[in-house]
Amino acid sequence: MNNYEAKRAARIDRLKERAANKEAEATRLFETSSKMASIIPFGQPILVGHHSEGRDRRYREKIRNKMDKGLQTQREAEELADRAAAAENNNAIFSDDPEAIRKLKEKLECLQKSQETMKAINAIIRKKGLTEAEKIGEIIKAGLNEKHAAEIMQPDFCGRIGFASFSLTNNNANMKRIKDRIAHLEKLSAVPTAEKKIGEVSIIENIEENRCQIFFPDKPAEEVRADLKSHGFKWSPYNKCWQRHRSNQATYYAEAITKKYYSEN
Repeated sequence: MNNYEAKRAARIDRLKERAANKEAEATRLFETSSKMASIIPFGQPILVGHHSEGRDRRYREKIRNKMDKGLQTQREAEELADRAAAAENNNAIFSDDPEAIRKLKEKLECLQKSQETMKAINAIIRKKGLTEAEKIGEIIKAGLNEKHAAEIMQPDFCGRIGFASFSLTNNNANMKRIKDRIAHLEKLSAVPTAEKKIGEVSIIENIEENRCQIFFPDKPAEEVRADLKSHGFKWSPYNKCWQRHRSNQATYYAEAITKKYYSEN
């Protein structure tokens, strides 16, 4: 597991832990509300005009508040659990991953094989002089299992047999997109990690993490933080710096904001 994958796993664990804590808090609130309500005799109304009316209304309001807070906490727990599940099941390849280029090349290879398979199967279907059974046999040899080979020989809702042209077009577009991403990442990875000092502030182009990072000597003033946030920078507790994804724009704003508030002397 590389550093990126370790941080991703840690984030998922944190989300799960927060969800569990919220779930426990919601349960505690529900139990407290239930115990408080159990003191009131079933069906007992508020005695309007009685000296206990005010105290009784306040007590019942506390019960409702506990229940409402429990429901809100339960919703927060479910949201956190959903976020953890989504992060765990997300198989997208992110540029932050140091293995991104390798993974993208593997994905591109799979898409290229799929493209060739679809073309070969369509060519088999168009062959003259072959029975349907013979075509299915050839399709199985091309890579489909028996069930899918039989299905591909059946006309779709438009009467088309084989892989539709849009399937080939979409797959081709995905291949081009991935090739462009690989080229972009290879270009970025070719640039060495660099550091620029502006006064006491360090701006680092972190190649490994694909981040433009700003390290301040102490906590920046509120107006500096607001400026950073408005230009896409976020505080990273893990790296102890302000950062955003690497780009020419990120570098430009990092230097511009730093020069605006900090002397180069």
